[in-house]
Amino acid sequence: MTAPDGAGTPATSPDRVTLVVNPASGAGRARRVAPAFLGRLAEHGIRTTVEVSSSADDLRARVRRLREDGAPVVAVAGGDGTVHLAIQELAGSATSFALLPTGTGDDNARTLGLPLGDPRAAADVVAHGIDREVDLAHVTAADGTQRYFLGVLSAGFDSFVNERANAMTWPRGKAKYAAAIVGELRVFRPVRYDADIDGRTVADGAMLVAVGNGRSYGGGMLICPEADVHDGVLDVTWLQAVGIPTFLRAFPSVFRGTHVQRGDVATYRGRSIRLSAEGQLAYADGERVGPLPIDIHALPAALRVRLPGGARTLG
Repeated sequence: MTAPDGAGTPATSPDRVTLVVNPASGAGRARRVAPAFLGRLAEHGIRTTVEVSSSADDLRARVRRLREDGAPVVAVAGGDGTVHLAIQELAGSATSFALLPTGTGDDNARTLGLPLGDPRAAADVVAHGIDREVDLAHVTAADGTQRYFLGVLSAGFDSFVNERANAMTWPRGKAKYAAAIVGELRVFRPVRYDADIDGRTVADGAMLVAVGNGRSYGGGMLICPEADVHDGVLDVTWLQAVGIPTFLRAFPSVFRGTHVQRGDVATYRGRSIRLSAEGQLAYADGERVGPLPIDIHALPAALRVRLPGGARTLG
């Protein structure tokens, strides 16, 4: 789904921008493309300062300080994990979030309609874009962990693939995720999930359950193809318990979003969701959240984002 063209507040070009760089993003790609981004901002007459984060906590602290100092725009260079860290500090604030996408998947950049692989175009968005509020979701895990997320939360097969991939030192990039999928297929078994979706009870076996504020994860897999970051509602995709051969046959259709037409896939929508299952973990925006049960709530218009002028932002 798409938002109306041109919706949003015309943004004033900032006099100065601080770019917070995650040097680990995209196997060092953030460092390589930042000069082109900064050079283009200079062409627009915008002075820049670069801060290189040393850890996840350090990145959050830098973004938080900029917000507290009243920066109208905070720009970060990184992928979905970097976005996830930044929005923890910017949710609900008047500061506008800007992004130089440099990750492996960049699904949240796709959701926001931001240019991929073009740092000069990303700088143009900072200089002459629009400011618009998009929805976030908030999740609380069984261990008390609380997070905002912009894209997709998943539990089940995908979460254990992420868990396996994060423990691997080789291969790197998308190849590591593919290797983790193969490894998890050997041992994964579906489990029973219980959900409350706006008071509606759902209980069934599943390979995975995904809750989407945005549409995609994993570098373009449209797991929640009808999700919309402007509608104040979360989309749930429930892949029921199937055998591994059926699961493998269904897998390619997720890149087209046609998996939701299958008889073994159910979809739901809601603003408040509680999801429970024994021994399961939740990941959101590709980052580990914590164990189930989890509570998820839609937060309409919770993040101010700098978007391309006249952009169509996707769910």
